[in-house]
Amino acid sequence: MNIHAISITDPSRIAQQMKELDVYDDGVRIMTPKAVNMVAKLEGISSIAANILKQEMLSLSGEVAVSKGVITGKEKNAICLIMGNLSQYNRLIDKLKKQPFGLDKIAYSIEELTDDYFAKSHTVKAGKFTLKTGRRTLVMGIVNITPDSFSGDGLCKSEFSLSDIEEKIIRMIKDGADIIDIGGQSTRPGASSVSTKEELRRVIPIIKKVAKKINVPISIDTCKLEVAKRALSAGASIVNNIMGIRKDKEFARIVKRNKAAMVIMHIKGTPKTMQKNPAYDSLITEIFSTLRNSMNFFIEQGVERESLIVDPGIGFGKTVEHNIEIIQRLRELKSLGRPILIGPSRKSFIGKILKVDTDKRLLGTAASISCSIQNGADIIRVHDVKEMVQIAKITDSFKNYN
Repeated sequence: MNIHAISITDPSRIAQQMKELDVYDDGVRIMTPKAVNMVAKLEGISSIAANILKQEMLSLSGEVAVSKGVITGKEKNAICLIMGNLSQYNRLIDKLKKQPFGLDKIAYSIEELTDDYFAKSHTVKAGKFTLKTGRRTLVMGIVNITPDSFSGDGLCKSEFSLSDIEEKIIRMIKDGADIIDIGGQSTRPGASSVSTKEELRRVIPIIKKVAKKINVPISIDTCKLEVAKRALSAGASIVNNIMGIRKDKEFARIVKRNKAAMVIMHIKGTPKTMQKNPAYDSLITEIFSTLRNSMNFFIEQGVERESLIVDPGIGFGKTVEHNIEIIQRLRELKSLGRPILIGPSRKSFIGKILKVDTDKRLLGTAASISCSIQNGADIIRVHDVKEMVQIAKITDSFKNYN
């Protein structure tokens, strides 16, 4: 006799295990959802709805955790932790759709959550480009045209010509970059803003120069409306806006008009203030709700859902501990139903953990990137393209097993 645990969380892998046992097809279909477990956090419902939800899930042999005040009726609003397998969730959804007290709306929200959380791939529409996630991790190469980049790779210096920058971009693409991210404003902690005129001077010539020569999308890393507008006209097809959580109708309008993609990133404060004692009551909950609200705003303004990418904002108003928690719990952002971009490359939290300067953070970056991919990242934003493409390939081979 031999028995051991099987660590598989992907429904298709569970189904494959049963097919290898020659289980009947109907059995595979019925039993696969029973092997996939999920804990969901539900906020903003009445205590009446929460108590009914708890009873319904208990009747399915699942569980819903609520506060003592909800059970006794002392609290009017509730936060719930729903615990069960996919089979129980599916049956719960059917039950709730027939219930009052807003439980029918909760049912549709849970249904959308399960679809989004277990989605294996996403499509990103970016101008004339269509990016596919899921098959492998996509790599975004960083091109900083600034004199004060925290990473020391700024190309806004007298010794760098347009041809030098073009050569770097071509080399990144040969090394495996799927996206080129060009920025003319440093976003390092404490950085002061440059003028729109100066930022345009830095980025527009190189975008014009390479846009027709390369066959990967160009992303413009900016939070200035005029820079984004001019960059899209020059050939960019993605806007990487570190202040993307702002509800800016003009930004939404130019993204929609150009059929561009947009990265919505979470930030607490501004680059100048963000690292002054950042604090959260519930880190991942705040990041999730802020990104979701921003997504909903841009969709309401006419931006296609398939054009949106989310970024939890590693290092942007986060402590070392916050950054670690984000990477550990990154998979929770799958609930947003959009690709997750993450950029730990050479960040200060790596330096603080390893006690090394920026130019010694390659291995720390590699470890952070690998953990991020394993925990759900779809796109990695990196300085060292060649090395991180290799890291992504190896990690993808492990990730795809599960």
